[in-house]
Amino acid sequence: MKKAIKSFLPTAEAIQRLLHPHAEVVVHDMKLNQIVAIFHPFSKRRVGDSSLFTKEEEMARLEDCVGPYEKTNWDGRKLKSVSSVIRDEKNKSVGMLCINLDISQLEKFNALITTFISSEKFSSQPAPLFEDDWQERINTYVHAYLIEHHLTLESLARSEKKELIKHLNEIGAFSAKNAALYIAQIIGVSRATIYNYLA
Repeated sequence: MKKAIKSFLPTAEAIQRLLHPHAEVVVHDMKLNQIVAIFHPFSKRRVGDSSLFTKEEEMARLEDCVGPYEKTNWDGRKLKSVSSVIRDEKNKSVGMLCINLDISQLEKFNALITTFISSEKFSSQPAPLFEDDWQERINTYVHAYLIEHHLTLESLARSEKKELIKHLNEIGAFSAKNAALYIAQIIGVSRATIYNYLA
């Protein structure tokens, strides 16, 4: 095994350990067109198997890092893969490090979450429940502002809080009797600070 390829084996194993049990990491020798190491093999390939690469000169034209791209495992599981060229001391491509990440379980979770949060399954808010719900309106105003300005409540600086309060005042968010106290609680300031900013 070439020295340059051998030097990548600890890295390959480290990646596999970090992502275990969802990743398979394969190290190929381009010259031999052969797998020389494989960590957590779930693709039913083994050391010594053909890498099934195309001609060496065509492989040499690859970018140093390719992907991520999609693969299908023997059992139908979807894999997200990335490949990185291994070069020797003369900068010649001699090997390939490939990481195959099993994302089939994540797809199931994604489908489940999408089913629960899909807005298509929401009916419109019943007017009798929300017509006088000024807290709901303030929540909507605040988070629409945060999204528009790429901010979060937790990270608001003093000047950003002041601008938010100014905005809420301009759109009439303080019209409800206890709105100032409620907004103060959301933003994390005192009611006195609210009145001070409004003044």
